[in-house]
Amino acid sequence: MSDIRLIASIPSIPSLHDTGLQSRVQHLLDQKTKPVGSLGQLEQLALRIACILGDEQPVLQAPQMLVFAADHGLAARGVSAYPVDVTWQMVENFLAGGAAVSVLARHNGIALNVVDCGVARDFAVREQDPAHKLPVPGEPRLWRRKIAYGSADCSVGPAMTAEQCAMALRNGMVLVQQLPGNALLLGEMGIGNTSSASLLLARLCNEPIEAVTGVGTGLDAAGLARKVEVLRQVLALHAGAQEPLDVLCAMGGLEIATMVGAVLQAAVERRVIVVDGFITTAAVLVASRLQPAVLERCIYAHRSGEPGHTRMLAHLQAQPLLDWQLRLGEGSGAALAWPLLQSACAILREMASFASAGVSQQS
Repeated sequence: MSDIRLIASIPSIPSLHDTGLQSRVQHLLDQKTKPVGSLGQLEQLALRIACILGDEQPVLQAPQMLVFAADHGLAARGVSAYPVDVTWQMVENFLAGGAAVSVLARHNGIALNVVDCGVARDFAVREQDPAHKLPVPGEPRLWRRKIAYGSADCSVGPAMTAEQCAMALRNGMVLVQQLPGNALLLGEMGIGNTSSASLLLARLCNEPIEAVTGVGTGLDAAGLARKVEVLRQVLALHAGAQEPLDVLCAMGGLEIATMVGAVLQAAVERRVIVVDGFITTAAVLVASRLQPAVLERCIYAHRSGEPGHTRMLAHLQAQPLLDWQLRLGEGSGAALAWPLLQSACAILREMASFASAGVSQQS
């Protein structure tokens, strides 16, 4: 595996640390017409967004939801309660506007982009396909970035080749360059991809696989036991894969690899990165092992019902906004949390200070 070829395409991402900016924003928050800190985590969120965007009066513009979709060869080992056809069927549902993320994105003014990274089926040309015609404003759009018709079965060999992984990373970076706005919301779709997320977490963070593997789309107890045993075999097969990109090639997915590239590019462009659940956080984990300052740009929408997600968030020292036991994926949690980000920015920009409102401060 040519690790050098892969690393050559990874951009350098500097730290955002700016003590002066942070102090100025904190002072603005403390001078609002309220007791200091009384808006709790909303104030922390406003401070974080301001520091990401480098602006004391942050405005979130043209938010882009990217739902990365691909199939997994490992699904043939029975690690999911759903058949692989659900991946392409849900892509069609996203584009038709009927999925949870479609509804939440539409009602929150978020542009929905569906990325075919490796779905085991081709999709018909449609009106909103940017490769053939400008998309209709407000409607989902399909980006064709298929590398293969699903990853290989990682229980018998690597999930992807070094060349495929490099292409996926590049696809994700280039796609973000083509999108407007200063906020990127992450979503995914792929039957079997909770297995990849568990494998990435187990190897990169040295966690026991049985502790970070959940029911996914709804396995029963016997199905979960079978899934854990399969994943244990995968880890043993790829014992030599230790570096982040080697692990991604061996046990990741085409949608996760493409998402890693998108995260890296969004971080370079200083966009706010809104992380959804278990699988999207796994992509952030890989990206952060390549460029640690990625984490300074991330806001975590929620804590998933998947047991591995709590451990993954702890490794990233991440504080999620919501804890509603969501485990749908798609980017649904990111879209659901989006109004909190908008509210945080509005408080910072629009709420009066004691001086401007003529309100007496605490003595």
